[in-house]
Amino acid sequence: MQQDGKVKLGSEMEVAPLGVGAWAWGTRYLWGYGSSYGREDAEAALRASLESGVELVDTAEIYGNGASERIIGEVLRSGELPRRPVIATKFAPLPHRLDPRALLRALDGSLRRLGVESVDLYQVHFPSPLLKVESLMDALAEAVKEGKARAVGVSNYGASQMRRAYERLAHHGVPLASNQVRYNLLDRSPEYNGVLDACRELGVTLIAYSPLAQGLLTGKYRPGVRPSGLVRRFDRRFSPRGLARIEPVVSALERIAEKRGKTPSQVALNWLVTQRDVLAIPGAKNGEQARQNAGALGWSLSPEEVGELDQITSVLRTRVRSG
Repeated sequence: MQQDGKVKLGSEMEVAPLGVGAWAWGTRYLWGYGSSYGREDAEAALRASLESGVELVDTAEIYGNGASERIIGEVLRSGELPRRPVIATKFAPLPHRLDPRALLRALDGSLRRLGVESVDLYQVHFPSPLLKVESLMDALAEAVKEGKARAVGVSNYGASQMRRAYERLAHHGVPLASNQVRYNLLDRSPEYNGVLDACRELGVTLIAYSPLAQGLLTGKYRPGVRPSGLVRRFDRRFSPRGLARIEPVVSALERIAEKRGKTPSQVALNWLVTQRDVLAIPGAKNGEQARQNAGALGWSLSPEEVGELDQITSVLRTRVRSG
């Protein structure tokens, strides 16, 4: 366990093991931006995160069709933040982008929306069926050499794809900083598909997205509760049958949380952030959610508590289908 220490991102950066995910900022149809929360809430979430010891904000060019990046850029220019966050964003290798240099053009667009000269971490959002891993890594390495990205990573890459990415970047003298994959107590697939082992072998940080399983681990959703947002409403895990299946996990989180004076989500996040070489990026739609997430820092579950959660969740082997 890393005991709330820092995690590495490349050769130059170390950050707290908890970040904040910005998918919901500006995403109207999937997450309801503009109805139940808005620009001021997103700004409050980022400010509260930084004030609570969180350092990294993770976004992407396709979140809200660029709106998430624009919101972060506006907040940065407002001068209301206690310090500049570590900024991570992503390139989407969509089918119409057949030239690997499209990555560099997309990065320029992200820099304009964010209002910065370089990002701290630039990631390939998912593997491309049309572009070779090596071609994309060549473009990432060029982004580093041009000073537009301090570190580079991948997202949703399997273990073999990640090894290819690592080896190609190494030819350029650039380390592979991270692999961002879905990882939480209900989806522990990185532990048995080789991704977590490969990350630790290669010195790559695993960035865990959907660390609260879209809210399933908060205890908020029980049979009879209508989930919010289109992402949840079309997710079978939020059906009465799906919720009944995970009830033992939620009950265990609630028992531990009550004993600890924490919330179930803080317990679930702590299980992640105290692991070696793992950085969790829960989403936050407002300042209160951001502060709640940050409550996962500064303490550690006992070995007995970890063992209880491991025993209950390892038998589920739930593969999350939406993130």
